Amino acid sequence: METKCMKLLKGMAIGGIAILTAACSDSDDDHDSKAADHGKAAHAEKANHASSNMHATHWSYAGDGAPHAWSVIKEEYATCGEGKQQSPIDISTVTISDVSDIEFKYKSSPLELTNNGHTVQVNYHTGSYITVSGKRYDLVQLHFHSPSEHTIGGKGYDMVAHLVHKAADGQLGVIGVLFKVGKGKNKVIDKLWSNLPTESGQTNTVKNSRINAMDLLPADRAYFSYSGSLTTPPCSEGVNWMVMATPVEISAKQVKRYTDLFPASTRPVQPLNGRVVRVSN
Repeated sequence: METKCMKLLKGMAIGGIAILTAACSDSDDDHDSKAADHGKAAHAEKANHASSNMHATHWSYAGDGAPHAWSVIKEEYATCGEGKQQSPIDISTVTISDVSDIEFKYKSSPLELTNNGHTVQVNYHTGSYITVSGKRYDLVQLHFHSPSEHTIGGKGYDMVAHLVHKAADGQLGVIGVLFKVGKGKNKVIDKLWSNLPTESGQTNTVKNSRINAMDLLPADRAYFSYSGSLTTPPCSEGVNWMVMATPVEISAKQVKRYTDLFPASTRPVQPLNGRVVRVSN
């Protein structure tokens, strides 16, 4: 029997990414049920963890501060466990719609990188922004995770860049750029990695060097859109997520350079909880 999920995704290829019907559950109800069961199990695990590991004071990707314990480490992190619109997610069921194109107005910025203990963050100077559905979001910073946090049809990618934007009303808009290992080096990543700060809390400001976030984007700007959250504590919701459908290439050595410094930097996918994921035509 052909399910709603299969009808939506059958034969579908967006920006070079083939989304297979095999990635869909037997039914949408089955998917939600499994997600709910997973959430209950995770909640129980967190409660048990809290009673025996209350000494954990800082979030991380492993040990006492790992993702399953984020919601009990601090009271202000409760949304990480209680929220119903959490990120990342697996993008396997989508609705094709007239999603507004993203209008990019990026300028080059002086190269400044910070090792915040969880990832490398590229701090971006003011003046660069995107406009989506008439709303402006200013680019604040970009950072990386490996492997990718969002998955497409159950498939993860080798790395992802999150371009974090903030609107005048405080809403965040995050663009996810997926990376897959290819034959050659990524020129932008090569420039960044040549100036990586290797110590937590260290910032490298590179004189007479600039970066333009436009150079990280794929040529095909089709994207998936949904309402989610930060993927790190406090896991605040209401984030406008825009995940590029077409990955860009990176070399295996470039991925390894990042994971040597940050062996773990990915939050597991979260239940969809009935949210609609839209994809641009």
